[in-house]
Amino acid sequence: MKCRVKWLDHMSFVGESDSGHSVVMDGAAEAGGRNLGVRPMEMLLLGLGGCTAFDVVSILHKSRQQMIDCEVEIEAERAESIPKVFTRIYLHFIFSGRDLDPKNVEKAVQLSADKYCSASRMLEKTAEITHDFEVRDLG
Repeated sequence: MKCRVKWLDHMSFVGESDSGHSVVMDGAAEAGGRNLGVRPMEMLLLGLGGCTAFDVVSILHKSRQQMIDCEVEIEAERAESIPKVFTRIYLHFIFSGRDLDPKNVEKAVQLSADKYCSASRMLEKTAEITHDFEVRDLG
């Protein structure tokens, strides 16, 4: 896997993935940025959310759960001093579907956290990662 990050101007950068996609990253005004894109550390959290959601959706589809929607809300705290690594990350999964089995959902979330999500496994080296979930039955 390869990626490229190119400086645009001020504190703006464009990241280009090996798969041909691009994303703009920028800093806050107080850091010299113009707020034109997501912050790099926010990008890490988005990557974590995408990685774990990918796992969970895949597992639930394989277990034939009738999931209609999956959302992950993420909150994080960072260290006070440099390097300001993540020290705590909380993931709240929200599943919507018909007759979703909470035991299957819990198992899928746990498998992602403990085994499959590469981002979680890396970030847990500096951060305490916790999660929970809710199931919304759409009848």
